[in-house]
Formats: sequence, C-alpha cells, structure tokens
Amino acid sequence: MKDSSVASCPVPDEQQPLKEYEQLKESWFFRWATLEKSPYWRKFAWVWLWGWIIVGPIAATSFSPQKHPVLFALSGTLGACLLVALVLLRLYLGWYYIRDRLKSEKVFYEESGWYDGQIWQKPPEAIARDRLIVSYYIEPIMQRLQRTALILGIVVGSGSFLWLFL
Repeated sequence: MKDSSVASCPVPDEQQPLKEYEQLKESWFFRWATLEKSPYWRKFAWVWLWGWIIVGPIAATSFSPQKHPVLFALSGTLGACLLVALVLLRLYLGWYYIRDRLKSEKVFYEESGWYDGQIWQKPPEAIARDRLIVSYYIEPIMQRLQRTALILGIVVGSGSFLWLFL
C-alpha cells in the first residue's frame, strides 16, 4: 500500500528526498557514517594510513627521517590528515544535502533535464515524516561527523602548534 503523499508526488522516484536518503544510507561510502564506533574509526584509520603512504615519500624528501625525525613525522601526519579531512568533508556534505532536502517544506526537482526544474510543496504528513527521519537518524550522524572534525582539528592544531617550537 502506497503512502497517499507519495502517490500524489510529481517528483521522479530518484529525486524524492526519502528515496535519496535510502540510497545514501545504503551506499558503500556514505554508510561509513552509520557504522558502529569501532568500524567507523577503523575506516578513518585506513584513510589516514593510505594518506601516509601517499604523503610519506614527500615528507621524507622534505625532511630526512634520519636528520629530522620529528619534522618528518609531523609533516607526514599533517599531510595524511588532509586526506582524512577531504573524506570527512565529502561525508558531511552528502549527509548535509539529504538533511536539507528532508527538512525542507518544498522540494526542487527536474522533470526531464536541467532546463525544466519544478518545485513541489510537500503535504503535512510528508513534512512530519521527513523531519522525524532528520531528528532521529540524520542529526546524530551529523553530530558524529562534527565531533570527528573537531578531533581532527585538534590533532592538526596540536601538530601545527608543536611545529612552531621545532
């Protein structure tokens, strides 16, 4: 049985905010933000490790590990954190987009292409449903990503501060 708000919805299936949310939470990359604590941090640890593999040779060229081991370690760590920051930013922007689409009372959609955009006013039932999804599912994800960004910022800030004294 179809929800009456969905049955009368002119928005194509793939552009409906609820469908976009379902696709996002099932996608390989964006699902990272929904993982339990340990797997969540393991994913970021892997990104950081790959960042080190990429940035390590550059750091070794800039600061010889034999002569300047602390500068080498700091530059490699800060460079690897850049890759983590980019991944974190992409996760945040994806979830932010869906949150805004679900919270909005009106939905912008394209009927057949970029040149014929329309706006659909959600019925009250759809607004209430979508805002409950935002409150119970998406806001905790957004808060988790913000806390992760804060931790990353502390690590980068500490490393940068330590750099000043070397």
